[in-house]
Amino acid sequence: MTTIGIVGCGAIGQALLKASEAGSLTLPITGIASRTEESARAFLATLNDPPEYCSQTELIAKSDLIVEAAGGDVIPELACAAFQSGKDLMAISIGALVAHPEILDMARELCCKIYAPSGAIAGLDGIKSASSGRIDSVIMTTRKPLEALDGSPYLMERGISVLGLIEEQEIFSGTVREACVGFPANVNVSAAVSFAGIGPDRTQIRIIAVPGLDRNCHDIVVEGEFGRLHIEIENIPSENPRTGRLTVMSIIRTLQDITDPLQIGT
Repeated sequence: MTTIGIVGCGAIGQALLKASEAGSLTLPITGIASRTEESARAFLATLNDPPEYCSQTELIAKSDLIVEAAGGDVIPELACAAFQSGKDLMAISIGALVAHPEILDMARELCCKIYAPSGAIAGLDGIKSASSGRIDSVIMTTRKPLEALDGSPYLMERGISVLGLIEEQEIFSGTVREACVGFPANVNVSAAVSFAGIGPDRTQIRIIAVPGLDRNCHDIVVEGEFGRLHIEIENIPSENPRTGRLTVMSIIRTLQDITDPLQIGT
């Protein structure tokens, strides 16, 4: 059975550990590594049968699959270490793959896999199918609560705070590649859409800050020779306002599917 090691003990890492304890995640967790060892150990102490806390090197050595749940800034170094040890990687912060395409090249060269769960998005199977033919356009509109967007690099560089807004406002319009740099914690879903379809330079995204919104909302329109695909999602946030609950559910299902003999979807 595939064993997994988790890097990161924030909202996603903790949710995976809880799912393991509850029995909804059945793949064995060999350990967890984190940049915040003290808080990670404190959380592990609340579990009935916690996995071992490890250094990243130890975790990679004893796991078949490394699950990144620590943010996109760790992915380049983590991917390099995992691939050089012949281990596969699950990238939750898939936007980092847009900024670091060399990671994809390394995975191909060393014959390692990168798993990218659908996360807080739906319809990737349809977009992937359409990409076998001609896709003319992919346009995504993301609406998020103010607290989920405040502090993003794009806004910080421009001295903008959205917390004072009293009506919805578009704060970004451009390519997915640009959005992944400016909003690395908010638009991993757009990176997934771009990889499934026509790439980060041709996929367009608008980001709208909405006062009082209590969900992360995504609207995707794909047009091509197949016809027109329109996807709408309203995700309830987790403890982290930037992360929808569906994200964790997607990760759990993707992990289970690795060993499931029945593979559903494109």
